[in-house]
Parts: sequence; structure tokens; C-alpha cells
Amino acid sequence: MTKSAARARLFEIIRDRSFGYGEITLASGRKSNFYFNLKPTMCDPEGAALLAELTYDALRDDNLDYVGGLEMGAVPLAGALAQLSWLKNHPIAAFFVRKKPKEHGARLAVEGLAKNETLEGKRIVIVEDVTTTGGSAVKALEAVREAGGEVVLVFTMVDRDEGAAETFAKAGVAFRSLYKAGEFLKG
Repeated sequence: MTKSAARARLFEIIRDRSFGYGEITLASGRKSNFYFNLKPTMCDPEGAALLAELTYDALRDDNLDYVGGLEMGAVPLAGALAQLSWLKNHPIAAFFVRKKPKEHGARLAVEGLAKNETLEGKRIVIVEDVTTTGGSAVKALEAVREAGGEVVLVFTMVDRDEGAAETFAKAGVAFRSLYKAGEFLKG
């Protein structure tokens, strides 16, 4: 499948499984009359494969060590991308950041690293399913920076175009997306 065919097919899957109209309160606290819930797409075999493939294609030249982000949206994305990167002989390890560290066990904010692994000095992309203002990704970005990692990019599947680009510019981090919300609002 060509890249443009894969992008068109993924668009259809997101539109059918993960996009809808109706009043909703977003993670940012804003109200909207449309929404994206990418979990049904991320959990669909074809949707997951296409998300991983298109994300890998978009990131493969960024010389990354790790991919991760804030739970829950980043977990399926980072896992699928890590697996695909291994199959493509260009491994990018995955991790995720807890919204709140567990109160038992290791009490970690950053999960997925072995006891001898660290993000220190590593090149990292923060991934997110849907981005509005960027607040959720900033939480992950801050945790990664606290762990000594270098966040080189925030990459989202769908950018709602409601302030995230400005948020990441202020944080000194590049920002890209697979789709803009407006693409789904046209039809």
C-alpha cells in the first residue's frame, strides 16, 4: 500500500471509529461540538498497524532513542511503534508517563524502562493520540526532562488546532501531526 493510500485508509478508519459530533468536555476543559476518541482506532488491528506505519515513516529520520507519552493515549501508539521499529531493524524503545505515580511498588512516574535503563541524554519523541492545547503532552515532556531526556519532538495523530503548536513553541519543542481536525470537519 502506498503512503497516500495508507493515509487515506487510516483517515476512513478514524472517521468511522473515532470521530463524532456532540457536546463534549475536552481534557483541556474546553467545550466542543465534535470529538475524537482514538482508542477504537488504536485497538483495531488495521488502525493500529496503519497508525504505527505512518508514524514510523514520519519519525524514522529523526534519530530517536525512545518514544512515549502520557498514559493512556500514548501507550498503544508507543507500543505499536516500538514493535514496528524492531521489525524494520531500526529499534526505538517505548515508555509511558503515569498521570500520577502509583502509591505502591516502585512508585515510578516513567514506566517501561528496565532497572538499568535511563532516559538521560536520550533523544525522545512524545506521542499523543489527540492534541488540543498540548497540556497533556507537556506533563509527559516535563517528566522526561526531569529524567534527563531530550524531547526533540511532540507528534500527535490528530491536532485539533486549538493552541498546541503555540504551547510547544514556547516549550522549545518541534510539533507535528498526522492529521488536522479540520480535515474531518469538511465532510
